[in-house]
Amino acid sequence: MGTWDIGPFDNDTAADFGSDLDEAALEEREAMVRGALQRSADSADFLDADDGERAVAAAALVAAQHPDGEPTCANYGPSEPLPEMPADLRTLAVGALDQVASERSVLAELWDDAANGSKWRQDITRLRDVLDPPLPPQEEALFDV
Repeated sequence: MGTWDIGPFDNDTAADFGSDLDEAALEEREAMVRGALQRSADSADFLDADDGERAVAAAALVAAQHPDGEPTCANYGPSEPLPEMPADLRTLAVGALDQVASERSVLAELWDDAANGSKWRQDITRLRDVLDPPLPPQEEALFDV
């Protein structure tokens, strides 16, 4: 795995995905992000590491457009502007991240064997929470009735 840190674009596959987005026409970029998320979210078998890395990068791009999201890595992520991502991509990104972090994910297995695997999982959870924030306790109690 050509990985140098735990960030969404801190690996060869995700950095290449960022470059591919930069090289694509503006109107093609949303479909590329959607495709990366869809491949992971719909994975019925083991999710390979490359698809997982692209899905994390794509989810980070969707989350970056959320008010609570963080900007993506300027060095390895795309440098060209992305179109406004439709709201349905947040749900798709959550599904993709759930698959990436599952026991059927090669990427999760690799990170679980790494020294900073728990930090990687925390970052995945933080990213997921931006895309699908947990309900505050008082609102959660309203749904328990």
